[in-house]
Amino acid sequence: MSDDIPARVARLLHHRKAGLVLGDPIVPPVVLSTTFHLPAAQGASHYYARSGTPTWDSVEAQLSLLEDAETVIFPSGMAAISAALLVTLRAGATVVIPSDGYYVTRLFGRDVLAAYGVTVREVPTVELAGADFAGVDVVYLETPSNPGLDVADIRAVASRARAAGARIIADNTTMTPLLQRPLDLGCDLVVAADTKAPAGHSDALFGHVSGRDSALMDRIREFRRQSGAVPGPFEAFLVHRGLETLELRLSRMCATAGLIAGRLAGHSRIRGLRYPGLADDPAHGIARRQMADFGFLIGFELADEAAAEAFLAACPLIDQATSFGGVHSAAERRARWGDRVAPGFLRLSVGIEPAETLWSAIAAALDVAG
Repeated sequence: MSDDIPARVARLLHHRKAGLVLGDPIVPPVVLSTTFHLPAAQGASHYYARSGTPTWDSVEAQLSLLEDAETVIFPSGMAAISAALLVTLRAGATVVIPSDGYYVTRLFGRDVLAAYGVTVREVPTVELAGADFAGVDVVYLETPSNPGLDVADIRAVASRARAAGARIIADNTTMTPLLQRPLDLGCDLVVAADTKAPAGHSDALFGHVSGRDSALMDRIREFRRQSGAVPGPFEAFLVHRGLETLELRLSRMCATAGLIAGRLAGHSRIRGLRYPGLADDPAHGIARRQMADFGFLIGFELADEAAAEAFLAACPLIDQATSFGGVHSAAERRARWGDRVAPGFLRLSVGIEPAETLWSAIAAALDVAG
């Protein structure tokens, strides 16, 4: 992890200061206009809202500071993922994606990429570092994997992909650029669903693509303009606001997740516990090398579907909701979405509740689950 993250966070908070003049708002305005004053066709900073707005500029500046790279924003994480894959692939190309990654990415590979003549190969996250990438055009990884929390050695995967002539794209949604930096480890592009921790309040769909190849990022930006996959101004404003507290929220969420994972490890009803911060977790060694912290997601199994559902129903401090990274702790039984997990597997996203209060609620609910 880069040592300059604290400086980046401070710059993020004050990124508008240099451009302010007397009486300007400190907080970026929500610019709703779709059209801009154009007495001449050339030289305008903005001309039509599908190509850019001042509100977009503010949040892209924040994300560019965090990623240390050009950034293009999108209306959802899947819009960002789709753009990155469609720009880097063509008919006849081959892409490797994780077989245990986000299920909608796998669906996109099966239902869209394959239909347009792309060969899609699925490889488990733990096998990516040693996979054969001969003839592969793009290697797409997600680490930690969602929901199993296996971890890929990003530097090793990127090195093998580059040697084979492939581009590499990393989904960094679970970690954010504050906790893991795939571009620094050799990836060509990073994608993320800012719907999760960056926005942080479960009220805005959003995503972004970042990269350091200007020509490639120009193609991503042009894809957004031509496809119309554009975010709304209110969503951009909400993400801008969320990013200002991201470091604080992540600090508490990760600390609480570590505490809860440690206690779950000693609980008689818990099996199959996964949290990269635990010393005996299979992913711990790699995670310790490439992460600044171990995240806020915990995976574990209860005896069966009934026990998992009973636990969720009994815990007043866990929202039964899909998605993760919000201020409210949330969990769900992932098998209901078709993930390749046990019927009693739960993905827990730890929020910002007081740690001991949250743990007491979880412990009581585990007793009820039986």
